Amino acid sequence: MNDLPPDLARLRTLETWLALQLDRVRQQIADLERRETERQRGEQARPPVPDWMIEGGLNRDSPAVYVHVGGCHMAGKRVRGVPRDVALRALAEGVDACSHCRPDAELGFLEG
Repeated sequence: MNDLPPDLARLRTLETWLALQLDRVRQQIADLERRETERQRGEQARPPVPDWMIEGGLNRDSPAVYVHVGGCHMAGKRVRGVPRDVALRALAEGVDACSHCRPDAELGFLEG
């Protein structure tokens, strides 16, 4: 069974439409490839996750609120990466340890 039109005029119209559709598909492929390349470039340029983080208060002058293990999913937006000794000092000064990632246990910090 032949599902193509029998005359030349309609075949030419179909050819034109298919060429336009193919151009749209190729453009979409190019756009998606460009986005994927940008995503990969962004992942490669992303700085490494810090080992320890301190979550600050609501403003610049507020004391620290929590100490987190780097990459903790419960860390808020006001976090900064810190070295191990700064995280230990913050815990010793009374900054709370995150109850989800338990940086005090990771750091071997014993209260008292």
